[in-house]
Order: sequence, then structure tokens, then C-alpha cells
Amino acid sequence: MRERQRLDGATSAVSRLENELADALGLIELAEAENDSAMVSDVEQAIVALTKRSEEQRLESMLSGEADANDTYLEIHAGAGGTESQDWAEMLFRMYTRWAERHGYKLQLIEESEGEAAGLKSATLLVKGHNAYGWLKTEAGVHRLVRISPFDSNARRHTSFSSVTVYPMIDQNIEIDIPEKDVRIDVYRASGAGGQHVNKTESAVRITHLPTGIAVACQTERSQHQNRAMCWDMLRSRLYEIELEKKQAETGAFVGEKTDIGWGHQIRSYVLQPYQLVKDLRTGIESRTPDDVLDGDLDPFMAAALAQAVGGKKVEKIEDLE
Repeated sequence: MRERQRLDGATSAVSRLENELADALGLIELAEAENDSAMVSDVEQAIVALTKRSEEQRLESMLSGEADANDTYLEIHAGAGGTESQDWAEMLFRMYTRWAERHGYKLQLIEESEGEAAGLKSATLLVKGHNAYGWLKTEAGVHRLVRISPFDSNARRHTSFSSVTVYPMIDQNIEIDIPEKDVRIDVYRASGAGGQHVNKTESAVRITHLPTGIAVACQTERSQHQNRAMCWDMLRSRLYEIELEKKQAETGAFVGEKTDIGWGHQIRSYVLQPYQLVKDLRTGIESRTPDDVLDGDLDPFMAAALAQAVGGKKVEKIEDLE
């Protein structure tokens, strides 16, 4: 039923575009026949709007992967560099939260590990909504920040790195066998806000998959049992993502970067000083307004990454998408 609804929605949207375009062309002919320049101008603006909507529809059609329509987990990990990188991780956390809110996605905080002085060591979000994984999978990789550090009394320029990992939430009907001998389960006290019960009991859970080294953690639920169940769901999703990537690699489809959190591995650079520029190193797309990007204006970067992954088209600037 979900697949039928998705296809019905897509075909209906295309039909509406075709009908509106036919109506607009008819009005253009009528306006030109009556030499009505004002009507011609109005219809031309309507056609420009139709063009933008058709491009959005084209991008939506790229989200046809096996798990693209699913909810998704998004993990952020600070790189080396202490407080500076941890503050950058918190900035990324806010950026993706703002992007999700703009698009009407629901958010659930799964795990959060605060930095010693400021920021976050790590955080995991569950983003719920149609095509959440399809869009956010383009953000997987290392993100680099260059700025005058607010934590440096000498006001020197610092470079910080944080990584983003994205993997889809899977349907409970999908069977993934994980032998118990392949995992290590640790319990510990949750950190941060949460009340006396959360902080005084060992309710937080971390599960490590020994063959792959994948570790998942949850501390936001009240009981250890709930956190353990969430961790198992996350681990199954991570292992499912690995299998998806194997398939995608065989077909040349999009695969997010997973590398060391440091120099030479970043997918995008955010420069706040000495000039202002955000540049995606995979697609070449740039923005001169990093404040807007850090406030969640990520659609041009996601669209360019999808366009390149599906069609092999490199987008040089945001205007090329309009």
C-alpha cells in the first residue's frame, strides 16, 4: 500500500504539471493573439514556477532506492581537537535539526554525549518522515569548519572536523540474524538532563558488533529494557545499510563516505574566517552565505549530490539547480 501511494502521488504530480503547462501555453497564445503584454508576463512567471516544481519532482524521482522512503538515524561524532571539534559537532546537530524542522520531519533524540567544556562528543537522532533517508544519506561523511575560535584567547583561526553517519530505519519484517556471540552489551549511567531516575540507574545501553566494530548506544528511554530494544533496532539498521551499500557499489549508485575524521577526507568545508564560503567538494556547489547553511538551508547541496549520483551531472553553483 505504501508503494502504491508513492506511485499514485508521483504520477498525479506529473499529470498536474502537464495540465498546468498545457493551460499556460494556451493562455500565451491567447494573450499574444490579443496583444496583451500584461497577461503574457503573468503566464511567463507561472511557467517559471512550473519549471521549478518540475525540477523538484525530478529530484523526488531520484529517491527511488530500496530504503530511500524510510525514516533514518543520523549520528554526529566530533573529531580530534577537544572543545573546538565538540562545539562544531553541536553546530552540525543544530543545522540538521533546523533542516528537519523546515521540512516537517519529526525528531527523536536517541543518544547524546556532552563535551567536557562545551558542545557534543556525539549525538544520534531518529528523523521520521517520508524520504528522510533518501535526502539525508547525501550528508554522510566528514564536515570541516574553519573559523576564529571563540575558545582561543588569542583569537587564532582553527580548523575542526566532525563526521556524519546516516543509516535507514528498517521494517520489523526484515529479518537480520545477529548471533549473540557476535555482540558485546554494556550498560552505564546516562549523562545529561533526564531526572534522578535516569542519572542514578544504569539505564543507558551500548551494543558493539564485534565482527564489524559497529557500536550503537541509547540513553534517552527511561528503562534499560527500552534502551536495549532501541539499540538492537539501530544495530539491525546499520548492518542492513552495509548490505545496501554493497548492492549500490555494484551498480555504481550513491554510497556515503566513511573515512577518518580529519584532513583530506572531508566532503564539505564551511569557512567563516577569513572569508565566508561553504563548498561541497564532491559536487563543487558553493554558497556565500554560511549562516543560512548552518541554519538548515541544505537543499541545494542535497539536490546537487543526488543529481550527480544518479545522472553523473556535476553542478557548479546553486543557480544551476534553479
